[in-house]
Amino acid sequence: MVLEHTEVTVELPDLVSENCLAVRSVLSRVGDKWSILIIVLLGDGPKRFNEIKRIVGGISQRMLTLTLRGLERDGLVTRTQYPTIPPRVVYELTQLGRSLRNAVEPLGAWAQGHVKHITRARAAFDKKINAYPAAVLASEHVSE
Repeated sequence: MVLEHTEVTVELPDLVSENCLAVRSVLSRVGDKWSILIIVLLGDGPKRFNEIKRIVGGISQRMLTLTLRGLERDGLVTRTQYPTIPPRVVYELTQLGRSLRNAVEPLGAWAQGHVKHITRARAAFDKKINAYPAAVLASEHVSE
């Protein structure tokens, strides 16, 4: 043992620190199922609620409302209501929202460019898993 190498431990960050909790909160917003889709969609310009709902597809009215409200609360989206009958409400990215869009666009492009690869990998994995008897899979988990 070489004595000069006895002090190599590094103090790990406190994962429950205030900063980590704040970052986790931001990442949970931008990493949820719908937020990034809506951020990218609004990058093309302001949209009305029903237009967003129609384009996103598969999102309930309640979930879209909650997602837009969360994005607005986080300063990523603005909501403008016009005094017409019926009221017209438009959602638009803020400067902060546009900076997030710039950050996630490469991820979206990667996902779009690799969706066929991921789909094939999933199918191959599922086929392999389904080919094994359940008893073999259970014994693998025990030995790990």
